[in-house]
Amino acid sequence: MAAALVLAGAPAASAAEAEPSVRVIASGLDNPRGIAIGNHGWLYVAEAGRGGAGPCIDNGLEGERQCLGASAALTAIPPRLDRGAKPHRVVTGLPSLAAEDGSSAIGLHDISPDGPGLVATIGGAYDLGTRTLLGPGARLMGHVVSLHPGVRGGAVKPIADLNAYEEAKNPDQGDPGSLIGSNPYGILATPFGAFATDPGANDLLMVTKSGKISTAAVFHARMVPSPSPPPSAEIPMQAVPMTVTRGPDGALYVGELTGFPFVKGAARVWRIAPDQAPQVYATGFTNIIDIAFDRRGRLLVLQISKEGLGAGDPNGALIRVDVERGAERTELAEGKLTSPGGVAVGADGAIYVTNKSIFAGGGEVLRIYA
Repeated sequence: MAAALVLAGAPAASAAEAEPSVRVIASGLDNPRGIAIGNHGWLYVAEAGRGGAGPCIDNGLEGERQCLGASAALTAIPPRLDRGAKPHRVVTGLPSLAAEDGSSAIGLHDISPDGPGLVATIGGAYDLGTRTLLGPGARLMGHVVSLHPGVRGGAVKPIADLNAYEEAKNPDQGDPGSLIGSNPYGILATPFGAFATDPGANDLLMVTKSGKISTAAVFHARMVPSPSPPPSAEIPMQAVPMTVTRGPDGALYVGELTGFPFVKGAARVWRIAPDQAPQVYATGFTNIIDIAFDRRGRLLVLQISKEGLGAGDPNGALIRVDVERGAERTELAEGKLTSPGGVAVGADGAIYVTNKSIFAGGGEVLRIYA
């Protein structure tokens, strides 16, 4: 039975009432994105890197020059930092495509524990032609891979090429504004493989352990008012599904970033149950970058931008939604988040957030008790 929809107009609780404790437990990271709890309480962070010396491309979508390097990495944070152990990189040398100042990198995007290792997404170089142009250093871009930090040097094994799947299938074809484009992001390990979001392709894909890819869901564009005159004009806004997690009811939940013009309050959370069409579960968010559920089954929604990516305001937001209390919404760590990138919940209830996720050398991991 589907859970009740969470309404956008639900009452919001004051962030001050919660008085959360916020502590920086790691810093100096390069574009930190997804974060996950591994074996024995270790934290793992996906660093998208800072690009490198090239080859370089001119990204027409963003209007900037981007250069390739082998600077993306998986970082491990020990559970007891008070015993002298420090965060350290356990897998290095992964492809990273970034602006010339190292910001806004495309690289290791998300991770999900899978037995002794992890499955991960490495972002795409937009399309196969661009990936080829970037040369052999970009060959793992657009892939789901396995990572084994316990292996000397950090073994990396490609599982599935999502860039190639988009080129061949283009599941959202027919949508207004649809183009061939792929940039894998969110990942969720399962006993049979993984689910991965491809925000560039507007879909959720299922990947078996042998690398077979199939389409689990497509998230269609919506027509929204154009930010440019005439005022009556409408343009398509892509869904841009960024993140996938499993809820306490066993269903999958997917969060939207939304594309240009990044309408404030337009991002949604979808619920996907077996043999059912995707249903909108929660609305009224802005530029969702990650979602999770806490130990009490409350939804945590991480917004990379609080006002919308088009507003130029780097402040993000972490919203807790309590369905049992009438979908009450509480903003946690208000004023503490700057372009956050990922969220995870520890066994003790602590919430971990990657912060300053689009900056080279300035990224952080925050531990929040609320």
